[in-house]
Amino acid sequence: MSFFSLVSILITLAAVSSYFNYRYIKLPTSIGVMLVALVGSLILIIVGPYTEGLREQAVKLVSQIDFDKVVLHGMLAFLLFAAAIHVKAENLSREWLSIFLLATLGTLLSTFIVGGLTWLVLGWLDLGIPFLHALLFGALISPTDPISVLAIMKSVGASRQLEAQVAGESLFNDGLGVVIFLLLLQLAGMDGALVGDTHASTSFDITAVGMMLLKEIGGAVLLAIAAGLLTYEMLRRVDNYQVEVLLTLALAMGLYALADGLHLSAPIAVVVAGLFLGNHGRALAMSDKTREHVDTFWELVDEILNVVLFLLIGLELLVLPMVGGWLLAGALAIPIVMLARWVCVAGIIGPLRWVTVQSKGAISILTWGGLRGGISVAMALSLPDSHSRSLILTLTYCVVVFSIVVQGLTMGRVIRMRGELTPLDKS
Repeated sequence: MSFFSLVSILITLAAVSSYFNYRYIKLPTSIGVMLVALVGSLILIIVGPYTEGLREQAVKLVSQIDFDKVVLHGMLAFLLFAAAIHVKAENLSREWLSIFLLATLGTLLSTFIVGGLTWLVLGWLDLGIPFLHALLFGALISPTDPISVLAIMKSVGASRQLEAQVAGESLFNDGLGVVIFLLLLQLAGMDGALVGDTHASTSFDITAVGMMLLKEIGGAVLLAIAAGLLTYEMLRRVDNYQVEVLLTLALAMGLYALADGLHLSAPIAVVVAGLFLGNHGRALAMSDKTREHVDTFWELVDEILNVVLFLLIGLELLVLPMVGGWLLAGALAIPIVMLARWVCVAGIIGPLRWVTVQSKGAISILTWGGLRGGISVAMALSLPDSHSRSLILTLTYCVVVFSIVVQGLTMGRVIRMRGELTPLDKS
């Protein structure tokens, strides 16, 4: 099947699912589309044995989609830039300490807590994998996805502080999570852990690791500043919204591809450039008409790609390994991830209350609002073929589906029960 045909099928399915959700289910678009795709996948799995080649054709279609390349080396550039360009730096700067700690220390702690507990539970279930593989699962499941949560938070009137914390953390922990995952993957490749599923050495040079992190993150920030300044100067010299929209698109795509090619953190580079252009560039280099068109363009790109991404998550059920013991492990991975999230949030937000005022119910809301999404699935699918990969993919899928469906659909209730609503929503 040609690339155009494949994309056409996905867009058609996304459009029909969105229509069905809007008319009948009436859930947040991304969640509704994923549920439609999940139900469709389940129906195909159930009726597959009674139909001639129907499920096989569907599996063949889904198998042609390289989730890793589509998400990590495609959609992520647009999704992160679209999110960053609409975030006010002023709100992030007020919450810089909590955002920094949640995105860095929180992601690292979550990686080791989830990895360690998962390793113990899998051993108890006689599904043991090397400790380094469990850490890989911890790294890929730690980044949060605020796509649906932010819309719900705004609709119920959550405090701006909570909105800034959720948006800021997710923008930066996506990039850091990918860096940690790739670092662990490189360590696994160096000691052969992904080749032999029984033994793994975790020895590594801490200095080399530190230099690698400095290069990937620091280099990405410097590259983003340079690209952002260049784009800003070009925007300042024209007053044509078609040209200016095209320049923002070139910045998102070109910067991500360049950072990726230079082995820097492409997600962090795009986030930094998006924040710079969305604040400094919008205020000083764009007319009102241009700002309106840029906002509309990136909102539309964000909405379309999110719908397609959540559709893909639902369709991936067709190619998920269905092993009873693995599904049990996936169910147990859910409370492990939730516990790790609570420990990280409480361990950071709790002490911060002695330094700055925090919103009412911040720990509960930030814990429950730590949804996982397509980035986690993409990283799981990018693992080299092995027994561990199949098991990790099952664990990841169970956690992601639970977080999107259960946490996403109950987030509004949690905020109303535990949160601090704005005066407008209280009245």
